[in-house]
Parts: sequence; C-alpha cells; structure tokens
Amino acid sequence: MTNFAAEVARSMSMARASSPERCGTLVRLVGLRMEARGIMAPVGSSCEVIGQDGHRIEAEVVGFNDKTLYLMPLTEPVGIGPGASVRMAYDLGTACLGPELLGRVIDGRGEPLDGKPKPACKARLSLLGLPINPMERGPIDSVLDVGVKAINGLLTLGRGQRVGLVAGSGVGKSVLLGMMTRFTKADVVVIGLVGERGREVQAFIQESLGEEGLAKSVVVAAPANVSPVLRLKAAHMTHVIAEYFRDQGLNVLMLVDSLTRVAHAQREIGLAIGEPPTAKGYPPSVFALLPNLIERAGVGRHGHGSITAIYTVLAEGDDANDPIVDIARASLDGQVMLSRKLADAAHYPAIDLNGSISRVMQSLLSPEDLKMANKFRRLWSLYQQNMDLIQVGAYEVGSNPTLDEAIRLRESMEQYLRQDMHEGKDEASTREDIRNMMAAMI
Repeated sequence: MTNFAAEVARSMSMARASSPERCGTLVRLVGLRMEARGIMAPVGSSCEVIGQDGHRIEAEVVGFNDKTLYLMPLTEPVGIGPGASVRMAYDLGTACLGPELLGRVIDGRGEPLDGKPKPACKARLSLLGLPINPMERGPIDSVLDVGVKAINGLLTLGRGQRVGLVAGSGVGKSVLLGMMTRFTKADVVVIGLVGERGREVQAFIQESLGEEGLAKSVVVAAPANVSPVLRLKAAHMTHVIAEYFRDQGLNVLMLVDSLTRVAHAQREIGLAIGEPPTAKGYPPSVFALLPNLIERAGVGRHGHGSITAIYTVLAEGDDANDPIVDIARASLDGQVMLSRKLADAAHYPAIDLNGSISRVMQSLLSPEDLKMANKFRRLWSLYQQNMDLIQVGAYEVGSNPTLDEAIRLRESMEQYLRQDMHEGKDEASTREDIRNMMAAMI
C-alpha cells in the first residue's frame, strides 16, 4: 500500500506541475482526426474544442507532427468548424479509484452510466497503472473454481492466470463468460464491456450479475457506437480498477469482452494518425498494446492479491490464425477454444478440447488427477479424429483398443462436457466425475 500511495501522490504532483494555460486553433478535420496548432499538450491529455457558436466537445491528444497536434474527439464533432479554438482541459488521463466504485456502472472516463451520482473516490492514478517487476510477482499456486465442469476438470485454471475465450461470432463466448462470472469465487469482479452491442450491457448486469453480484462488482462499459478513444480508455480503466483492488490484497476476477474490440479501437486511432497498416490492416501499435494490457493482470507483488483475467477473443471468420488471436495466444497463460461445429449441434458450452490449453494446469493438479484429465482429452480427441469413419461404418471394432474405449465412453464424455448455463459445478465434484468415468473403463 505504501508504494501505491506514493505513486498516486507522484502522479498528481506531476499533473499539477505541468499545465500552463494555452490555447490553439483547429486547422483541419479529416475523418476521425483533428489537427490543431498554437497549443502545446502532451500525448494522452484532454482538450476542449470550442466552436464559433460556443459548442464544445472533448478530444484527446493522440499524436503530433512538429508543432501540429493530432486529436480525436470523444463525441461526434458536429458544430465544429475551421478556426475553432482548442484549450487544454487537463493533463494525462487519470482514474479516480476507491471502494466507492463497487456496485457502479461507469464509462471509460469514470462517468456514471447508472443514473447515480459520480463515485466520490479519493485515490487517483494514471490509466496506464503501475508496472510490477516480474521477479516480485507471486506464483500461481492455487486452483480457481470457475463452476464450469469442462474447465474445472480438463483445463484447470489457477488464481492469477490470464486466459482467453476464443471463437468466431455467435458461438457462445458471452454466455460462457456470464457463467464464469456467476460461478467463480472472487472478492471483487471488474467487468469491461468494450466495443460490444449496447443492449448487452444491461442484459449482462441483469442476467449474469444480478443485484447480489453487482454489489461486489464494477462494470466499465463502452459500446460499439462510442469513440475509439473512449473504448480504449474503458480497457485501461478496467485494468487500473482491477489493479487498485489487487493492491488492497484482494483476489479480483477481471473480465474483458472483448480484447479484439480493444484492438479495433487502437487500429482506428493508429490509422487516423498515419500509422502504416500491417497484418490485416492492424498498425504496429496494436501489437504493442495487447501484451502490455495482458501483463497488467496476474498475481501481485509477493502474492499480495491477484487478478485472474478472462478475455474474449473474436476469431474473425472462424480463423484461428487471425493476427489478434495469434498474439493473444502467445501472450496469455492459456486459451479455451469454442467450436462452431459443436455449437451447431447444440453442444453447450461449445468447448473444443483439441485447441484448448491451460499452461499452469500441471503445477496445480496431483499426478493422478493430471493423468486422468489427459486420458480423457486423448480419448475425446481420438474419437473426433475418427468420427467420419465411425459414422459411415468404415471402422471395424477391435482394430484399435484405445478407440474402442473412446467409442464406449463417447456418451459419458459428451454428457460431462455439456452444462446448463444456469447450473454451476464446483471443482471437487467435477474432479470426482472424471475419476468415476475413468474407473468405469477398468
């Protein structure tokens, strides 16, 4: 707590020390990019653009070229014309933090969306948070019960792990995320709904959280119709709130839906200020942003609090080699792949064991439990690989004893992997289910 308080004080003093009042003039507006001259403001600071008729909008400095500032508006720049004045409102983006955020729904600037007064938080910190020396982080050494049988038993997660839910559109990512929200045991839940459909905000709060769940949660929402700057701010706000509660020694569950929409927001900003497009039109700044965000989660200093992060990742066109999926897979501690083929067969949650992995599972389970989980996965994978032969009758029973076992246990394995979205299963019972299934083979 001492380090956290010292950094808060230092951030506030730096903000106060560097803000001479300066005004400039808007000289150009192209697409999402505004250009202003005659004003000196650092990247990340907020400016106010005032039109000839007094109409005002807020914009953020996202880049510069010589003495020209590049700004992006937080709302539509309607009513702003040539010669509009630009005034710096305040310095680098900061967040007000405190326990007053619990039970609230806010946007990327910390403004309330739930019709209640603005949270009266006292602590203030940069949206970029505080980096942790990797040598000071505690280990991931305790199992996290997420209430989903397939994950608890076969893709066991640890407290402080970072994992992605990867799938194409309409395969059940948000539903599985809602299940994990309801059933996971955590002191605080921080939810970032970034770039998704606006109707999902209220639906997620009512159906996935409820009044009891919302009381220990903070929801940061920036739907698809808001500025890319606000969407990116919402992602940073989600992470800094989670970091604040982690530094209080609490175990935090952070959910971000979705990491791909965060990348889209950064792509819009990067292309607007002239960054060159690379893979699938994503500029280099996207591939720098995502690992930085992901590394902010995890176990705190010397095991003091933790952030277990679950990100949804959209595989556009069901492409598992999509650039965002690829960099997320490389940066996260595991992924849960969802299959459209299983979803089309009404198999929910549509978890594809063949593409899913938990990179900390081996250090969390006993050798016996790990052996059983791996055997289950091998039998399931073997059946999937030979499904066409089995269904057309081309496979002759007795040719492969292991495949015979997989065929005999197919129905039991499928029943184990399916789960109603309103029914949670604890970690102990799911492990016992696997033991019983493996014992049935003998």
